[in-house]
Amino acid sequence: MNALEKFRRHLEPGRVYRRAQLAAVSGAVDRYLKQLVDLGELQKLEAGVYYRPQNSAFGAVPPDENKLLEAFLKDDDFLVVSLNAYNAMGVGTTQLYNEKLVYNHKRDGRMTLNGQKYYFLKNRKFPKKTSAEFLLVDLVNNLDLLAENKDKLKNLIASKAVSMDARKLMKAVKSYGKVRTQSFFGNFLGDLIPSNAG
Repeated sequence: MNALEKFRRHLEPGRVYRRAQLAAVSGAVDRYLKQLVDLGELQKLEAGVYYRPQNSAFGAVPPDENKLLEAFLKDDDFLVVSLNAYNAMGVGTTQLYNEKLVYNHKRDGRMTLNGQKYYFLKNRKFPKKTSAEFLLVDLVNNLDLLAENKDKLKNLIASKAVSMDARKLMKAVKSYGKVRTQSFFGNFLGDLIPSNAG
C-alpha cells in the first residue's frame, strides 16, 4: 500500500475535514489533498475545508450542512436560520431568499460554502434551536435584510405578536432582540405582561 492509499484510508465518505485535522496523518498532506481533489475523490469546499463525497443511487450526496459549518467554524455552537423560515410565521412575508444566517461566536460576514450563501453573524445571542417566539424577534432584528414593505410588515408582526404567549415572546425579546427590536415590541406588549411576571 503506497503513502497516498494510506492517507486515503483515513478519509471517511460523507465527512468534512479541515486541513489541520489531516496534517497529523501525513507530512505530505497538501500534496495528497491536491491529488485526491484532482482525482475527484475529495471536494475542496473552502480554503482548508474538504469533503469526501458519499455516493448514493442518485449520485454524490452533498455534505451535511451542520458538519460543513462545524468544520468551517471549528466550533459546534451555532444556529442556522433561513430567511425563508419567516414565511411560515403568517405575517405576510412571501419573498424567497437564497441566503441563510449563521449565528456564531467565530465569524462575521458573507461567504458561499458548497454553493450555498451564508451570512455569518458573530456574537449575537441565539438559542440552541429556533422557536416561533425567536423567529418573530429575529424577523424584526433583520428587517433590513428583507425585500418586503417594512411598514406593512411591522403592522402584521404586531398583530401576530398579540396573539402569541406574551410571557414567552417578551422573554425572547429580552434575550435576543436588538435595542430597536425591544423598543418595537415594548410599545404594544409591555401592557400584556402582568406586573408579577417572572
